[in-house]
Amino acid sequence: MTKRWAGIILAAALAAVQAAPVAAQDAWAAARAAGTHLLMRHAIAPGTGDPSDFNLGDCATQRNLSEEGRRQASRIGEALKANDVAVDLVLTSQWCRARDTAERLGSQPVENEPSLNSFFAGRGDRQAQTEALKRRIAELDAAGQKAALVSHQVNITALTGVYPSSGEIVVITLGEDGAVTVEGRIATQ
Repeated sequence: MTKRWAGIILAAALAAVQAAPVAAQDAWAAARAAGTHLLMRHAIAPGTGDPSDFNLGDCATQRNLSEEGRRQASRIGEALKANDVAVDLVLTSQWCRARDTAERLGSQPVENEPSLNSFFAGRGDRQAQTEALKRRIAELDAAGQKAALVSHQVNITALTGVYPSSGEIVVITLGEDGAVTVEGRIATQ
C-alpha cells in the first residue's frame, strides 16, 4: 500500500470516529424533541420466535429476557434519564419480554398496546397492526404526548424499514399523511 492510500484510509477512519459522537448526539436531541416517539425493540432475549406451546398469558411459554437483557433494559432507562428524555407514557407489546423491558425503563405509566404485539410466524396481522399503530401514534400526537413504544423487530421493520438490534431505539415522527420518518437511532448495550 502506498503512503498516499494509507493516509486516505487513516483520514477516513478518523472522520468516521469523529462523526459517530455527533450522530449519537443528534439522535438524543431527536429523542428529546417535541413530536417524536421512541420506538424500541425489547432488550436481549436469546433465540428466535417463541416455543410452539406459546401462550400470551403465560411467561413460562415464551422467550424471555436473559439476565443480560434485564440489565440492558435498566441501562436504557438510565440512559434516557441521563440524556433528559422524558416520556409521558410507555406503550408495550403484551409479550413478556417486551413488558419486562418496558417496566425496567423506569417510566410510568406502562400500558399494553396490542398493535405492538409481535406478528412473527403468523401470530398477528402485519398490515392491520401497523395501521393501528399509526392511528395510536396520531392520537398521541393530537394529545401532545411523547411515548416510548416497546415492540419487536418485525413490527419495527414493518413500520420504519429499520432492522433494529435488541434494545435499540428508533426515534420516529408521524407525518400528517401517515408516513413515518426515522429521526435517529440509538443503539444500546
